[in-house]
Amino acid sequence: MLVPSHFKEENQEKLQQYIKDYSFGVLVVADSDGIDANHLPFHFSVSASNPLGTLRCHVARANPVWQRIENGASVLAIFQGPDAYVSPSWYETKAETGRVVPTWNYVAVHAQGKAVIVQEADWLMDHLHQLTDQHESNRENPWSVDDAPAEFTSRLVNAIVGIEIQVESLTGKVKASQNHPERNRAGVKAGLAAGSASEQAMSAFIR
Repeated sequence: MLVPSHFKEENQEKLQQYIKDYSFGVLVVADSDGIDANHLPFHFSVSASNPLGTLRCHVARANPVWQRIENGASVLAIFQGPDAYVSPSWYETKAETGRVVPTWNYVAVHAQGKAVIVQEADWLMDHLHQLTDQHESNRENPWSVDDAPAEFTSRLVNAIVGIEIQVESLTGKVKASQNHPERNRAGVKAGLAAGSASEQAMSAFIR
């Protein structure tokens, strides 16, 4: 990912929070057989032993991607936050020079690291609890994995394979009109704030 200096986000805590906020990512696997991409929900945690963090996800046992990882394929996890089209009509400098063009603002984080395959039932069950609790905790009546019959969840656990990635590097890009003068940024922020939910979310990143 090309990251010009004015769009580069180097604050690791912010990047980690973006992964938590936009945890449905893309797991990209590359080896001699080519490139494969899977869209998956991730659970992300940080510990003293790995301050950059650990990513956990799972795939269907029928998905051959886990075997490629087991054989040493390189992995990259991609997370994307809000994004939005930026109209030149929002730039104050449009009226002054006309030298403006459309662009796209967005937030993206790339996580690279070593991946291992996990097939132990206890690990998989714990992972499913963590992943589910992550998304159910704010609901009025949160659902738990334990709400389903044990024999049912055990059968499903046998049909999946876990993937754990010890993150070794995080690359972040926040393209939020930083390369424009303040009066243009103000116009973009106002324009996006009046738009869709995604556009409104993107407007919050414009300073």
